[in-house]
Amino acid sequence: MLCDDSATVRGIMTRLLDAEPDFKVVAAARDGAQAIAALQALPPEQRPQLVLLDLEMPVMDGMTALPHLLRLRPAPTVIVASALTQRGAAAAMAALRAGAVDYVPKPTAAGGGIADPAFRTELLAKLRGWARMRRLGSAAPAAAPPPRDTALHLARPPRAIGIGSSTGGPQALALLVRNLPRNVAVPIIIVQHMPAGFTTMLADHLNRLGGPPASEARDGEALLPGRIYVAPGDNHLLVEAQAGGLKAVLSTAAPENFCRPAVDPMLRSLSAATDGRALAVMLTGMGQDGLQGCRALTAAGGTVMAQDEASSVVWGMPGAVAKAGLVKWQGPPDALAGQIRQALGLEKGRAA
Repeated sequence: MLCDDSATVRGIMTRLLDAEPDFKVVAAARDGAQAIAALQALPPEQRPQLVLLDLEMPVMDGMTALPHLLRLRPAPTVIVASALTQRGAAAAMAALRAGAVDYVPKPTAAGGGIADPAFRTELLAKLRGWARMRRLGSAAPAAAPPPRDTALHLARPPRAIGIGSSTGGPQALALLVRNLPRNVAVPIIIVQHMPAGFTTMLADHLNRLGGPPASEARDGEALLPGRIYVAPGDNHLLVEAQAGGLKAVLSTAAPENFCRPAVDPMLRSLSAATDGRALAVMLTGMGQDGLQGCRALTAAGGTVMAQDEASSVVWGMPGAVAKAGLVKWQGPPDALAGQIRQALGLEKGRAA
């Protein structure tokens, strides 16, 4: 189901999705109230499994409609669409906390609008990924039985943790961070593929979860133990050694893997700054960003963990490092958090 106040957008999106063999648009609405009424009028077995919900609409906006949609049985999987603005990013993160599984930033007319191939690729990947998760019986990355492998043991205590994620990443990151204690003894550096402005709101989103405090990284700041640093949109986040610890360095060097921020430069710099005494965690995402960085890290003596295929919206980035034989432990995000706690010798409960 498409819910957008623009008839033009609904028309273009319907043609785009109906042209895909695995999708069919079964309903469209111009505002939240019409969406709720349309779904309630359909027999449960005919209701759409996925709803693409615009957040800014007249009559009833997406945030107001979201809880009503999620109370339906069966509840649809809701992906929200938000403007490429700070306000839009804040609304998208609020929607994730309210039960939406993911978001897509609506491209601007200057960037090609919804005909932009990059937008089409991202949208279809997220729709297919969450449809797959739904078929597996979950609308979010869920806990799974732990692997048969024993707990992760590191030869050298890590000086930092680097995390890479993309498609489906905000929910996976939230699940991981929510299960970390506040007293993590090392800095945590996160690169999530996201536009500028959205990363600020992602850091705020993660900061609300009760785990380690999170913020967007600033150029030159010291990376302190027990804190999370998120790479700002449109900047690579590099790590450099300094007297007594590590510091953040922001770079506008060319994109890598078509991304800025990218995971590879963060992990390469983290490996060099810590002499390989680092732990990398690869979460759900399209493509292979992070593969070369994980190669550098493991060659220097570091350790790589990855999200498993069953809990990943898209098993591209974690799958690439797993297939390359670089991963020492796999699991869903909450289990990865458990392995981090054990590797750092921390209790399961959070310290104040």
